[in-house]
Amino acid sequence: MSRDNKYIIRRTLSQERFEVLWKKRRDGKATLRDLTEMDEIINRDEGVRRFVLEEMEKPETPTDNQDMLMPPAIKHQSIISKIKGFFNRLFNMVTAPAKLSATANY
Repeated sequence: MSRDNKYIIRRTLSQERFEVLWKKRRDGKATLRDLTEMDEIINRDEGVRRFVLEEMEKPETPTDNQDMLMPPAIKHQSIISKIKGFFNRLFNMVTAPAKLSATANY
Protein backbone atom coordinates (compact mmCIF):
# COMPACT_ATOMS: atom_id res chain seq x y z
CA MET A 1 0.00 0.00 0.00
CA SER A 2 1.44 3.37 -0.91
CA ARG A 3 1.54 6.36 1.39
CA ASP A 4 -0.70 8.38 -0.93
CA ASN A 5 -3.73 6.20 -0.24
CA LYS A 6 -6.14 7.30 2.42
CA TYR A 7 -6.39 5.27 5.57
CA ILE A 8 -8.96 2.53 5.71
CA ILE A 9 -11.85 3.48 7.91
CA ARG A 10 -12.39 0.71 10.41
CA ARG A 11 -15.98 0.13 11.34
CA THR A 12 -17.59 -2.48 13.48
CA LEU A 13 -20.61 -4.53 12.52
CA SER A 14 -22.76 -2.56 14.92
CA GLN A 15 -21.68 0.71 13.26
CA GLU A 16 -22.58 -0.72 9.86
CA ARG A 17 -25.95 -1.87 11.16
CA PHE A 18 -26.53 1.53 12.77
CA GLU A 19 -25.91 3.24 9.42
CA VAL A 20 -28.55 1.03 7.76
CA LEU A 21 -31.04 1.73 10.56
CA TRP A 22 -30.25 5.47 10.48
CA LYS A 23 -31.07 5.59 6.75
CA LYS A 24 -34.32 3.69 7.32
CA ARG A 25 -35.29 6.12 10.07
CA ARG A 26 -34.42 9.12 7.90
CA ASP A 27 -36.57 7.76 5.06
CA GLY A 28 -39.44 7.05 7.45
CA LYS A 29 -39.40 3.28 6.93
CA ALA A 30 -38.09 2.20 10.34
CA THR A 31 -40.21 -0.11 12.47
CA LEU A 32 -40.36 -0.16 16.25
CA ARG A 33 -38.00 -3.15 16.26
CA ASP A 34 -35.50 -1.18 14.12
CA LEU A 35 -35.66 1.81 16.45
CA THR A 36 -35.16 -0.43 19.48
CA GLU A 37 -32.13 -2.04 17.87
CA MET A 38 -30.77 1.40 17.00
CA ASP A 39 -31.18 2.49 20.63
CA GLU A 40 -29.27 -0.57 21.84
CA ILE A 41 -26.42 0.17 19.42
CA ILE A 42 -26.27 3.78 20.59
CA ASN A 43 -26.02 2.65 24.20
CA ARG A 44 -23.28 0.09 23.41
CA ASP A 45 -21.00 1.93 20.96
CA GLU A 46 -19.22 5.13 21.99
CA GLY A 47 -18.48 6.18 18.38
CA VAL A 48 -22.10 5.88 17.39
CA ARG A 49 -23.16 7.78 20.51
CA ARG A 50 -20.84 10.66 19.56
CA PHE A 51 -22.29 10.71 16.04
CA VAL A 52 -25.84 10.92 17.37
CA LEU A 53 -24.95 13.69 19.80
CA GLU A 54 -23.30 15.67 17.00
CA GLU A 55 -26.40 15.23 14.84
CA MET A 56 -28.59 16.44 17.69
CA GLU A 57 -26.49 19.59 18.09
CA LYS A 58 -27.02 20.64 14.47
CA PRO A 59 -29.83 23.17 14.10
CA GLU A 60 -32.89 21.95 12.28
CA THR A 61 -33.86 23.59 9.03
CA PRO A 62 -36.73 26.05 9.39
CA THR A 63 -38.65 24.41 6.54
CA ASP A 64 -39.06 21.22 8.59
CA ASN A 65 -40.55 23.12 11.51
CA GLN A 66 -42.81 25.21 9.30
CA ASP A 67 -44.21 22.14 7.57
CA MET A 68 -45.09 20.63 10.93
CA LEU A 69 -46.80 23.80 12.16
CA MET A 70 -48.96 24.40 9.07
CA PRO A 71 -52.46 22.93 9.30
CA PRO A 72 -53.47 20.52 6.55
CA ALA A 73 -55.24 22.06 3.58
CA ILE A 74 -58.99 21.69 3.73
CA LYS A 75 -60.76 20.91 0.48
CA HIS A 76 -64.16 22.49 0.21
CA GLN A 77 -66.78 20.54 -1.68
CA SER A 78 -69.33 22.13 -3.92
CA ILE A 79 -73.04 21.65 -3.30
CA ILE A 80 -73.32 19.32 -6.29
CA SER A 81 -70.52 17.05 -5.05
CA LYS A 82 -72.10 16.94 -1.57
CA ILE A 83 -75.49 15.92 -3.05
CA LYS A 84 -73.82 13.35 -5.28
CA GLY A 85 -71.96 11.90 -2.27
CA PHE A 86 -75.19 11.72 -0.28
CA PHE A 87 -76.96 9.76 -3.01
CA ASN A 88 -73.96 7.45 -3.46
CA ARG A 89 -73.97 6.63 0.26
CA LEU A 90 -77.74 6.15 0.21
CA PHE A 91 -77.49 3.84 -2.82
CA ASN A 92 -74.71 1.83 -1.14
CA MET A 93 -76.82 1.44 2.01
CA VAL A 94 -79.77 0.14 -0.01
CA THR A 95 -77.76 -2.24 -2.20
CA ALA A 96 -75.36 -3.50 0.49
CA PRO A 97 -77.83 -6.01 2.07
CA ALA A 98 -78.67 -7.40 -1.38
CA LYS A 99 -74.97 -7.86 -2.15
CA LEU A 100 -74.37 -9.59 1.17
CA SER A 101 -77.25 -12.01 0.70
CA ALA A 102 -76.11 -12.79 -2.85
CA THR A 103 -72.59 -13.67 -1.68
CA ALA A 104 -73.92 -15.69 1.28
CA ASN A 105 -75.79 -18.04 -1.07
CA TYR A 106 -72.53 -19.22 -2.66
